[in-house]
Amino acid sequence: MTTLAAQLAQWAAGLAPTDQDLELADRSLLDTLAVTVAATDDPIRQVAADLPEAARWATLGHVLDFDDLHMESTTHISVVTVPTVLAAGGGARAYLAAAGVMARLGTALGWPHYSSGWHATCTAGAPAAAVGAAVSLGLDADGIARAIALAVPGAGGVQRAFGTSAKSLQVGFAAEAGLRAARLAAAGATADLTALDQWLALVGGDPARADLSGPAVPGGLAIKVYPCCYALQRPISAVRDLLDGGVQPGDVDRIRLRTPAGTVQPLIHSRPGTGLEGKFSLEYSVVAALLDRYPGFASFTDDAVRRPEVRDLVEKVDIELTEGGDWLLTGTLDVELVLRDGSTRTTGLDLPPGSPGRPPSPEEMAAKVRDCAGPAADAVQQVTWADAADFLRTTVDRAPMSHAPVSASAASTEAS
Repeated sequence: MTTLAAQLAQWAAGLAPTDQDLELADRSLLDTLAVTVAATDDPIRQVAADLPEAARWATLGHVLDFDDLHMESTTHISVVTVPTVLAAGGGARAYLAAAGVMARLGTALGWPHYSSGWHATCTAGAPAAAVGAAVSLGLDADGIARAIALAVPGAGGVQRAFGTSAKSLQVGFAAEAGLRAARLAAAGATADLTALDQWLALVGGDPARADLSGPAVPGGLAIKVYPCCYALQRPISAVRDLLDGGVQPGDVDRIRLRTPAGTVQPLIHSRPGTGLEGKFSLEYSVVAALLDRYPGFASFTDDAVRRPEVRDLVEKVDIELTEGGDWLLTGTLDVELVLRDGSTRTTGLDLPPGSPGRPPSPEEMAAKVRDCAGPAADAVQQVTWADAADFLRTTVDRAPMSHAPVSASAASTEAS
């Protein structure tokens, strides 16, 4: 019987990207670089300063939760695979091989894996990162398969990390685990290829769901419009749709949301106390949309989450969860604003902006890059796969530190 690791490795070794695949790779590189530059001043940069390149870049790229997402697998593909490939000296084809394996492995893990509390970005990410690094290093199918098997011990991560530094750090760990596995395979390390199949069974996956047909990344990738969990992109967009005509926060008596239960799986902080927790709060996200109109970076700071008006408004949010849901965009989200004058405004939303069914225009991507990179936006737009690693080393790694190291007491407070 052919192992799943061997099947994925054969697919990756033989990948011949189409023009459409390469366009997706270039957009993924741009998006990942932009969100990484945006996090240059985040305190996590000091925390992760001593990590190897792949782990450091992946941690920084994920901390703002503004990076892309593969919907079918519920995985943040590019923030794991782009840093790993760049650290290994690879390019677009290696990225697509890694991204394609991550999409398929994440789909094989399935929604039950995610809904049970695993962080699929990490569990699918470590073996996928191994593929990207192995292709970058020039390994053949056998070497790629061994790298996948060697990455299995690093395939871990849980959703209880959401809202703390641990979330972005465990994404960094997945990237580093993959790169380490590929280097070990290149050095001649042996591995039992059935390790991936056994691990998949242990964590509730089904290898039959790993369909190797179709484009490099089946289903495409969702680009985030707001710097927070993807499960919040739809609620924020729906509330914003109801604000045309001058509705003010003081006009609102109740905010009623109705959505399938599965769509709120990662939203574990109903009353957030920090900006990171706010990125995983349904209640806070709709209040931020009401208060700020566009919830951007400034909406997800500790000070923004702790505003007195936020505390008042979150108590006006009513959430009705209907049964079911096997991905973050299941069904329709219904929103009703009940105003103090007795009138109501209602809307329903299936696909938020930036989803594969509503992809961003070049102008919208350029606007996101400007928001993320500021004065460096033009430089980010010009970066190619050939010079992206050097760009990160010079623009991100060597940028002045704006934060002192996080103390033990501060880290404990953040995680509490």
